[in-house]
Amino acid sequence: MNERQLEYFRRKLHAWKEDILADSRDTVEGLQENTRNIPDVADRASEETDRALELRTRDRQRKLVSKIDSALRRIDEGEYGYCEVTGEPISLKRLDARPIATMSLEAQERHERRERVHRDD
Repeated sequence: MNERQLEYFRRKLHAWKEDILADSRDTVEGLQENTRNIPDVADRASEETDRALELRTRDRQRKLVSKIDSALRRIDEGEYGYCEVTGEPISLKRLDARPIATMSLEAQERHERRERVHRDD
């Protein structure tokens, strides 16, 4: 992968991370502003469910930020774009669709098939 391509992915990852962090800040502000006493039990339960879903989404995004940071670190170390299982290059098409990919499509498919087989045990 050449420098121009690496810079493209670096910018893409940074922009993705900034979007996630901005959403997280909005969520925190929204949760702080919308803390109110709702007398109706059904309405309160509905709002609590919405908050729990929002927090679960933010937790998943927190994990995603960690994967983005890892991809940025791999770019800096010169390891970005190579499958961690086979060492083969990951296709640019796959990286464009999933910039945090650590496995080639074939290695990922094998991994998922193995997970399905062992999950059924």
